[in-house]
Amino acid sequence: MLQRNILRRSNCWSMILLAVSAISVATATASVPDTPEGVTPVAVGAMAPAFSAKEVDGKTFRFDPQSLKRPTLLILYRGGWCPFCNAHLKDLRTVEPKIAALGYQVLFLSADRPEILYSSLKEKVNYHILSDAAMEGARSLGVAFRLDDATYEKYKSYGVDLEVASGFKHHELPVPAVFIIDRSGIVRFRHYNADYRVRLPAAELLKAAREARQPAGRL
Repeated sequence: MLQRNILRRSNCWSMILLAVSAISVATATASVPDTPEGVTPVAVGAMAPAFSAKEVDGKTFRFDPQSLKRPTLLILYRGGWCPFCNAHLKDLRTVEPKIAALGYQVLFLSADRPEILYSSLKEKVNYHILSDAAMEGARSLGVAFRLDDATYEKYKSYGVDLEVASGFKHHELPVPAVFIIDRSGIVRFRHYNADYRVRLPAAELLKAAREARQPAGRL
């Protein structure tokens, strides 16, 4: 009898945990807006969120703002299939080494799956690119949005299948964005634009990185 009661309680707790997990996933999905104009990025002065992404070899990379050894520059882009992303990554080649020389950890988050992070790009780059195909980083940072069915099908007609590129069926993309986060995990700078064709120029990004490194920036 005692063993049966213990088993029943164990099964009960398992069901509760599964229900809570399902609710959490549903809530996270429901909070993703249906348009890029509806995103609400993490504000300057707020604590950056923790999230996980994937390295090109599939290993998990954990971004933990509570234990940063260096200030961090996060650059989120849509994927190697996006010509505007390729143009932006090409533009940033002139400043990325200078930003790293300032002491920054520079991380690029792509919506592509790990296996195609570099091969999908039209430009050859040596950046540290992470796969945010699950959109955990974009959702946490408040820049994820969901494509409507018509737009998804339109992309497919152009030869861009987001399910193939990401390995997921969520049909979500990040609004291209830049975040500068200090060693204490606080967001010190952000840039985003609902129009994916508009990106932060390399010169302006370098300027923002330099200004954030000043004493007043507290990086």
